[in-house]
Amino acid sequence: MPSELRTPHQPVSDLDFIRSATELKPVPFVPEISLHMAEDAIALWERTERARGEAGLPPPFWAFAWAGGVAVARYVLDNPELVDGRAVLDIAAGSGLVGIAAALRGARAVGAAEIDAYAVASIGLNAEANGVRVEADLVDLVDGDGAPAEVVLAGDVFYEREMAARFLPFLERAVARGATVIVGDPGRAYLPRERFTAVAAYRVPVVADLEDTSVKTTTVWRLG
Repeated sequence: MPSELRTPHQPVSDLDFIRSATELKPVPFVPEISLHMAEDAIALWERTERARGEAGLPPPFWAFAWAGGVAVARYVLDNPELVDGRAVLDIAAGSGLVGIAAALRGARAVGAAEIDAYAVASIGLNAEANGVRVEADLVDLVDGDGAPAEVVLAGDVFYEREMAARFLPFLERAVARGATVIVGDPGRAYLPRERFTAVAAYRVPVVADLEDTSVKTTTVWRLG
């Protein structure tokens, strides 16, 4: 069933922008899933800024398959028992890659939370393209605990100090209420590794313009 977009402030022109700026194609290392992805990272960054004038927009994280998300998606696809029959939250979802993987592997319900309206629209397009349902919301959930999700998945949220300082307590609150928390990390500086247990590691192909390399060794971690 196609994803429903519950974003009343999302104009149709934003969907047109995403379609014009990206191409639907399989994700390297997770070919089971196709996403609307940009070929030219720098050009899209500039185009996104021009789209809203001087105010600009958040960076188009939704237009790429980031290493952390790819690793979590691969782990979910290879370990369906993690999500099968369970309610899943994909936090800071970007393109929705991780949530789509959970839906493909039998999650009872999948929610995706983002603070960028373009990302929410992109999640809907990508979920529909993969024939799954993902409830995408334009919302900041990080001051809560992710309830009622039984599994909380985060593709790559420790790349900035301020962001890490918000996300770690959120994830710890989710674990404290009984949720399973899985995080992907391609060696970011602000992941407190001593609080996590590594469950898998992959060499993930990435967009060199974004990561200054073509392959990132990426670890999947479980909190608690």
